[in-house]
This record gives sequence, C-alpha cells and structure tokens, in this order.
Amino acid sequence: MNLLVFSSLTALSSGQLLAQDENSLTFSKNKKYNINLSFGDSNDQTNVDQDSTKVVKAHKGRFLGGVTFTRLDIGFSRIIDNGSFSVSPKNDFLSYKGAKTSTISFDVLYFGYRFNPNFKVYVAGGFDWTMIRLKNDITIQQNMPELVAIDDDVHFSKNRLSNSYVHIPLNFEFRSKENNKGKRFYLVLGPEVSFLLNGKVKQISDERGKQKFKDDYHFQPVRVGGTARIGYGGIGLFTKYYFNDMFDTDAQKGVKNMSFGITFGLN
Repeated sequence: MNLLVFSSLTALSSGQLLAQDENSLTFSKNKKYNINLSFGDSNDQTNVDQDSTKVVKAHKGRFLGGVTFTRLDIGFSRIIDNGSFSVSPKNDFLSYKGAKTSTISFDVLYFGYRFNPNFKVYVAGGFDWTMIRLKNDITIQQNMPELVAIDDDVHFSKNRLSNSYVHIPLNFEFRSKENNKGKRFYLVLGPEVSFLLNGKVKQISDERGKQKFKDDYHFQPVRVGGTARIGYGGIGLFTKYYFNDMFDTDAQKGVKNMSFGITFGLN
C-alpha cells in the first residue's frame, strides 16, 4: 500500500498522472495507457470534429458504467472523540501521530445516469484503508469482548492500527462548462456505506522485529458517512465524515472518524 501511495505521488510530481475524459486515469510519457472499461459515450460530454473547432452536443440522457480506476483519494485521517480532536483519558491508548495517520481509497466500478452535460448521478464500488499510527508503546489485544490495550516493555518504531473496507458511494456530480483549455470545475457530494473487510495491528521493534496481528478490533462492521469533493480538471480536494462510531464498543461510544486530502482522477 505504501508503494501505491509513493507511485501515485511520484507520477503526480513528474506530470505523468493525468485525468482522462470519463472514469479513467492516464499514465503518459509520449504514450497513453488507459485503465477503463465502460459503456456509454466514451467522451461523456461532447464529440469534437478533428478538422474543426466545432463541438457537437452529446445526447442529453444516457446510462454510464463499467470497470474503472478513478477517484484516488490520498490524505490524512483524524479521530474525533465526542466532538474533540483530542482523545479523552479513557481512550488515551488511541493517541496517534497526526502526520503519519493516513487514508487511501479508490473506486473500481461505477454505474450511473447522466441527465445533461453538467449533472450526473452514479453509484460506485471500491476500497478504503485507514492507518492510525499510535503514539504509545501498547498492544491492542486480539479476540477480546472489548477494545483492550496493554502496555509493552519494548519501544515500537512503528505501531499501527488499521482497517480496510469495501465502500459503496452514491455521488451527485455537478460540473461547469468546459473552458478554453478543455477543463471543468467539479463539485461531487453524496452518502457512502462501507463494509469492514478486516483490521490489523502492525508493529516494528528492535526486540521483536516486524509483527502483524489480524482481527476486527471492534471496528464498526457497517460504516455510514458522506463525502464532498471539489476540484478542477482531474485533481481536487476531498473530505469524508463518518456518522456512526468508529468502534462498536460501549467504552468508545462517540469516537468517530473523518479524513481529508487530495483526489486524483476526479470526474
């Protein structure tokens, strides 16, 4: 996963990660490679006569869908403990390093309907990871009836609690007309439901080396939230907020999760 993030950022910095028309990312260095398999108008808006500047209007209403790799969200994640960005004393074991607590997600499927060149509605499917870099030298226990952490007598250079979800967002997309550069402004809003795949603790220490433990760690099995994206061309900013609690335990009641960052392949 770190490799995916590094590769995406490297491509961005070299100018090789570009948005391609509708629901695809293009990696370009003299050649274009599209990751896209969809139905509907491939341009999704207009058809351009190659011998003139005349733009022909596309059909107003049509279904769209297919396999894609787009809306790649890379950013930071934050825990909100009953309205506060600081964790309460009883949840001190969840204290984390903000600069190293991250999120990444992307869509791989979509199906929707474009009503006109400026508005469409679609449902998508993809994957979502949240990685919490814990501050304290603790180990969250597996297979416990509650979320339990014990103090360790070793120092961890990395102590990460993470989860992975399948997400299904319903998005409402508003976009402007194309400017003279062929780009648009985008506003995308909508609810999202996610289903837990697994949780994981990863630890690295001199004494024990690298260790990984898998469990659900009482992460919410079904997560409900909302997403907002705003951008220009294929790049934008996103924020996500989850309405139900992050964990399904009574002791962590009111502990929620949000994230924010950069979106690539916005469309």
